[in-house]
Order: sequence, then C-alpha cells, then structure tokens
Amino acid sequence: MKIGIIGAGNIGGNLTRRLTALGHDVSVANSRGPETLTALAEETGATPVTVSEAARGAEIVVVTVPFGKVPDLPSGLFDGAAEGFAVIDTCNYYPQQRDGRIAGVEDEGLTESRWVERQLGHPVVKAFNGTYAQDILDRHRPAGDPERMALPVAGDDETAKKAVRALIEQLGFDTVDAGGLDESWRQQPDTPVYGLREGLDGVTEALTAASPERKPAFRG
Repeated sequence: MKIGIIGAGNIGGNLTRRLTALGHDVSVANSRGPETLTALAEETGATPVTVSEAARGAEIVVVTVPFGKVPDLPSGLFDGAAEGFAVIDTCNYYPQQRDGRIAGVEDEGLTESRWVERQLGHPVVKAFNGTYAQDILDRHRPAGDPERMALPVAGDDETAKKAVRALIEQLGFDTVDAGGLDESWRQQPDTPVYGLREGLDGVTEALTAASPERKPAFRG
C-alpha cells in the first residue's frame, strides 16, 4: 500500500519505521523540508517529500502534526491522492500547553477530529491519538496474543474506517470501533482510554466510561 505521512515527530516517525518494515511504500514529510529527513529515510527506506507531495498516490494519508498547526497545512494537500483514500487524524488539542484557544472546539463544541476534518476539507478517521509512540515499535503482538493491545478508532466513513482498522491490525494491534466523529470525544486527552494499554474489553469499557465534559486543564 502507498501511504503518506505528514509529520515526522514521535508518532509519524515510528509509524514510518513500522509501515516500511511491513513492506508499505511510505512517503514522509515535515514542516522543515525533506532535506531534514535524510536520516529517517536512510534508516527506513521511506521517501522524504514536501508536505504538498506527501499524499500523491497515497491510499492512506496520516496527518500527525500539532493540532493548532493543522490550518497552516497547504491548500490542495490531497491533490493526486488515490481514489477513495482515507485520512488518519492523530492530533490532540492541548490549549494550555501548546495550541492556544480554538474557537471551534471551545465555542461550537466540535470534537477535536471534527474540527480537524473541517480544516482539511476531507473526512478523517481518528486513530493513534492516545497511543504512546514507543508502543508502536515495542508493543505490537500477533493476533490472539493475550498481551495484544487494542486501539480505539472513530470515523463517519465506514469504508475509510475499515481500511484504517485493517492497517492497525496489520501493525499488531486490535481495534475497537469508537463510533462516528461526534462520539470521538470518548478518546480525546484525559479520557479513560487515552494512553490505555489494554485489550478489547478494557478499551471498550474505557470508551463507555468517558464523560463529554472537558476538564479545566484541557480548556483554552
């Protein structure tokens, strides 16, 4: 599969490492330019590209940039992507630590991924947002292993969600359908499932236990 990754931080970098190891054709971009990705490219065999080039031909595009920087991504970001491509949103809103106040989240009550979707102009699937980056490298397990972790996945486009869940399962993790994007608050920061290292039952229970109230530490 051809996969584009926009953002080469901890999550983006480790997804690049694992996806190339699985044989996928990965293009990776960051805000500083492809010349800064030489070491990652040499390590993994991924192709370093500009942000505008990352989605070309891609069947899945991963957007893993700081939440507040999503509106700064170039227009035409998905030009040339494969027909029916899916977008994974890994972003988290940290208003006090990093992103400042985002009116769409604070005043309109949008879930974080619904806001991201509006900025990108394309449906997104929320995944990996509560996953420790190192776990992508260290905690993958074969199907049926009692220590295999499960990750929540939310999205409105069932076809895209199915593709993303299949990819996550290939990476060595089970998945739990967390509903549509309007339910994706269940996996936002400071919810029971965020950072949870559990299997299917634990993740399902944590999603059910979540509260839609945004705590003061996560308000702008």
